[in-house]
Amino acid sequence: MTERLRNLAKGWVDLLAQEPSLRIRDAAKRLNATEAELVATRVGNGVQRLKGPWPEIIKVVPRLGEVMALTRNDQVVHERHGTYGELSVNGHVGLIVGDDIDLRIFFGPWRHGFAVSEETRSGPRQSLQFFDGAGQAVHKIYATNYTDKAGFDALVQLCRHENQDAGIEVVPAAAKPSPRPDSEIDAAALRTGWSELQDTHDFFGLLRKHKADREQAMRLAGPEFAMQVPNDTARRMLQSASASELPIMVFVGNPGMIQIHTGPVKKLVETGPWFNVLDPMFNLHLREDTIQTSWVVRKPTRDGVVTSIELFDRAGDLTVSFFGKRKPGIPEQLPWRELAESFARAA
Repeated sequence: MTERLRNLAKGWVDLLAQEPSLRIRDAAKRLNATEAELVATRVGNGVQRLKGPWPEIIKVVPRLGEVMALTRNDQVVHERHGTYGELSVNGHVGLIVGDDIDLRIFFGPWRHGFAVSEETRSGPRQSLQFFDGAGQAVHKIYATNYTDKAGFDALVQLCRHENQDAGIEVVPAAAKPSPRPDSEIDAAALRTGWSELQDTHDFFGLLRKHKADREQAMRLAGPEFAMQVPNDTARRMLQSASASELPIMVFVGNPGMIQIHTGPVKKLVETGPWFNVLDPMFNLHLREDTIQTSWVVRKPTRDGVVTSIELFDRAGDLTVSFFGKRKPGIPEQLPWRELAESFARAA
């Protein structure tokens, strides 16, 4: 074991002794390390290293029954209980569609996988945890009281890596390139292209074509397509949706995963800087003090305009998107559109 590995292992133990409820992501920041590095200090002590191919692991997860899927970035945590459906893969992109677990998976960044067994205040907990090359968490799958525990153990043994040495090597993530100056973007052409969108997925191609950053495109498109709104908009939207039992869609992602909840939100709780949805099957944790900008966004499609509320962090990255519940081929629900537009009108 290297000196750095010993120091990380000891540092984490010391932090937990002082603050038993400290989250591993926060502990990693304090120790100037990554979450994956801290997990890897415990390989051989409740942690087992897994081997890919990663899609082959995910394909087995439906057999485990109900689990809890967790996807997060620095600002938002998305937790959804349910059973994984069948995985379809096209190149490095995977898709799982279901009423419970709904995922868009980008396997390219996935580098490290671990099976983790740990003691918590509520008892023992098992999970599968996946990280990118920089050591950032991509996706986690937690066993619940309804999970096939024998199947979970069998999956771990099937995918157990031959190398069970503690520690991993991580590569710092490449710096995000700065957006091009607004003056270099043909804003008129961007707006024309925006007005001609046929599907919400075409928006990514529009950004690539004009070499525009997403938040930059919001600014340049103008109020016809995007309106900046106050940063308490997400909170107020969730409160209204809860009160009216309006079903919504919540998209949270990172470079390796987008996780989606579709349905109502009910129990809302504020905890310090976090605004939370704490429902039996769905939890959302939104750190409001890190929201840099919020937007009401309108995208034309062949099914009519699709309206979203999108939040960006201080780095200009999209952290969470909210939509009304809808399926392709079905127009947007008017109660959702009226709710979203009410924030734009008040801005």
